[in-house]
Amino acid sequence: MEFTLNQIASLIGGKVEGDGSLKVSHLDKIQEGLPGGISFLSNEKYETYIYSTEATAVIVSETFKPTKPLKTNLIIVKNAYEGFTLLLETYASIIKSEKTGIEEPSYFDKSSTIGNNFYRGAFSYVGKNCEIGESVKIYPNAFIGDNVKIGDETIIHAGVKVYNDTIIGKKCEIHAGAVIGGDGFGFAPVEDGTYKAIPQLGNVVIGDKVSIGSNTTIDCATMGSTVINNGVKIDNLVQIAHNVTIGENTVIASQTGISGSTEIGKNCVIAGQAGIVGHLKIVDGTTIGAKTGIIKNVTNSGQTLFGYIGFDLKEFLKSYSIFKKLPELQDRIKELEKKL
Repeated sequence: MEFTLNQIASLIGGKVEGDGSLKVSHLDKIQEGLPGGISFLSNEKYETYIYSTEATAVIVSETFKPTKPLKTNLIIVKNAYEGFTLLLETYASIIKSEKTGIEEPSYFDKSSTIGNNFYRGAFSYVGKNCEIGESVKIYPNAFIGDNVKIGDETIIHAGVKVYNDTIIGKKCEIHAGAVIGGDGFGFAPVEDGTYKAIPQLGNVVIGDKVSIGSNTTIDCATMGSTVINNGVKIDNLVQIAHNVTIGENTVIASQTGISGSTEIGKNCVIAGQAGIVGHLKIVDGTTIGAKTGIIKNVTNSGQTLFGYIGFDLKEFLKSYSIFKKLPELQDRIKELEKKL
């Protein structure tokens, strides 16, 4: 697909400085730009590349002032990163909207319904009494269990498993290999030292515009629902246990584990490999650093937590400045002991 620079500028709310009739057909990194490509510059440490790039056009912020002659054309917007992101979103939407129809073999139970402009990939399975909206894409080898509801324009990628009774909102994207609605980790000890499985009878409810990464697992509730609210973004390889609630627009990075019945607020940021024990409440606007362990409620909004046992970042840094010097302090103590 080709677009003129004028068309792109109109799309992202910018203006062209150069030849707006030129066409581009692919997206490039600025340091690897080639003719027919478009890139962007938002980080000043990459500025040197804008003077040598072969890309046909570069999206720049209105604050950018070149210090050398340019060989490329500019599309000037208020914020280059946001402008390029909008371009990526539009391009991705065009690509994803191309697939329609049914690939065989696939199975769709006669008791289920699906809206117009759908795509069902080969070897996909849709069970009984499902309600699937408009423009939904279900890629090959995806499994949709019974009584599942999927909102308009949601994308279910290859190999996703959606268990019975799951509810998924509009404009969601669930990436390959994710499992939604599997049993929570519920076992009761018995007198002989073994464990007895506790039936997991609830479901998973996912809001609108939620993104779920590859091989992430979200367990169904023991009773009631595990709830992922609107706008949540979840990376690959995240484990979310039964009866967890995650507030709107919270983002969670890879390899995080969230134990059962924990409630996470809105607009939180959880970095990679964080671990959160069960039955906690984490207030809106909390940031949890990489590898941080959370073992008690977080009640102060806007707080950043860091450390194996998470505590306030400023307090952690003060402590770190001391314990990184422990070998030196130990030597000094030994010298003092000798003198005494």
